[in-house]
Amino acid sequence: MSLNPHPMINIAVKAARIAGSIINRAALDIESVRISQKQANDFVTEVDHAAEQAIIDTLLTAYPGHGIWAEETGSERGAKDSEFVWIIDPLDGTTNFIHGMPVYCVSIALAVRGKVEQAVVYDPSRNDLFTASKGRGAYLNERRLRVSKRIALQDALISTGFPYRPGDDLATYLKILAEIIPRTAGLRRPGSAALDLAYVAAGYTDGFFESGLQAWDVAAGSLLVTEAGGLVGNFTGDAEFLDQHECLAGTPRIYGQLISILDKYSKVTKPGNRNS
Repeated sequence: MSLNPHPMINIAVKAARIAGSIINRAALDIESVRISQKQANDFVTEVDHAAEQAIIDTLLTAYPGHGIWAEETGSERGAKDSEFVWIIDPLDGTTNFIHGMPVYCVSIALAVRGKVEQAVVYDPSRNDLFTASKGRGAYLNERRLRVSKRIALQDALISTGFPYRPGDDLATYLKILAEIIPRTAGLRRPGSAALDLAYVAAGYTDGFFESGLQAWDVAAGSLLVTEAGGLVGNFTGDAEFLDQHECLAGTPRIYGQLISILDKYSKVTKPGNRNS
């Protein structure tokens, strides 16, 4: 973290670490974790719920006047009309977690009047802590992050997420893959959008895109990317993307090259373009 972290980041880090210890304990005996299905291929476990409650309790103890927007419980808790809203995904990568694949994380962001100002993404299996405060840079543990210097898509490693729910548009996605795979150095599907964004910020990958995402998947990760010198938006390059269910991130040059491919696949209605 930065040398003088924002006090709200300290509380978010505390919340993320508590959630991480709940997740790590459960991971030791994954067979005994109770799992239920929200819809086909969309799983939630008792660990998601326990981690989310621990995060909310920690945040509201410190900031009782703040609002909460969490994946499992929505906005049931916290103030309803606060300018400060914590956007929480207690376990991003639940399907990986259920299978014992150690690619999942806790994602906590603070939005102030709708703009993300604080971000924590914590990977409990690696004990990797990604943090960012608006205007103060992004960090992995104590190290300042910068996006990679790659400028050509053909040299770039790109991550994505596959459609997995019934009703997701797999046919369109396969068209996108047919365009992107031959033009890059490689395409990866790790299984946690919040970590995918953190990895762009860290320079492990050079870009990321996915549709069908919710705000809690991308709120924290998007600030990590921009504070590390990258760009983030929807498939058309519009930076107001949090509630638009599609996300694109990358180094500045890679981001532009991905837009030129993905723009035509955007589901977002553009101003003055009523047909899309």
